[in-house]
Amino acid sequence: MRHTLPSLFATALLAFPVGAQTLDRILETGEMKLGYRTDAAPLSYQNEEGNPAGYTPLICINVAQAIANALQLENLDVSFVPVSTEDRFDKVASGEIDLLCGAATITLARREIVDFSDPVYVDGTSILLPNGAQGSLEDLAGKKIGVRGATTTEEALNTSLLAAGLTADVVPFESHAEGISAMEDKEIVAYFADQSILMGLFRSSPKANEMMISNEILTIEKQGLAMVRGDADFRLLVDTVVSELFNSGKMREFFAAAMPGAEPGAALEAMYLLSPTAR
Repeated sequence: MRHTLPSLFATALLAFPVGAQTLDRILETGEMKLGYRTDAAPLSYQNEEGNPAGYTPLICINVAQAIANALQLENLDVSFVPVSTEDRFDKVASGEIDLLCGAATITLARREIVDFSDPVYVDGTSILLPNGAQGSLEDLAGKKIGVRGATTTEEALNTSLLAAGLTADVVPFESHAEGISAMEDKEIVAYFADQSILMGLFRSSPKANEMMISNEILTIEKQGLAMVRGDADFRLLVDTVVSELFNSGKMREFFAAAMPGAEPGAALEAMYLLSPTAR
């Protein structure tokens, strides 16, 4: 999907230098490429019309507009590029995409490959279960449980099982759609994912009345927008926009639009207070 953004010439952003590698490329080509997850609703997904949707694509549209303003581009051609959990960080590192607008947890291992913006969301690993089931790991020991492969959730699940001295038949799925289908067909007794993603899967399932989301949270994970390493000017501009979105209350609006009826948790409320940075 492509957008053309007119420059609004926001004076607050014109002082940023344009000598950094990413900004130079955008200025030269008049193009910006945003990567997004297609299967991580409500944070980042592809809607029924085939267009990007969700919390982080909304943020990135605002970042792209600010970059058009800062570079004084009359028009900026913005394209959304679908990425997978396996290739998303490689595409950032190679310059194939300028900014990753998906549900990306910030970890030290990933920061060896890419840089991240200031956190834009706080999530945590939770469990989708049949109604009436117990939500503890001990109750799932020895049973068949599912998780999206190649994610920090898979790592957290395996680490938690090991730390508790438990074993289970962990099935890694290639997509959340496959995972929820396995739950609906009772092929697995639990599915692990970010709480926000589980909420989206749960609400859209035709068998939602047969399932529930556990109150137990296994992890607390900060999520950010990924970009190429070492590009300080680009990161500063992105972080400035993120800070302004928090400060103006726009982040709350994006949350409400992406997750109607949901209430921000304590960790997210803390981020609303801590994220705006003084100029």
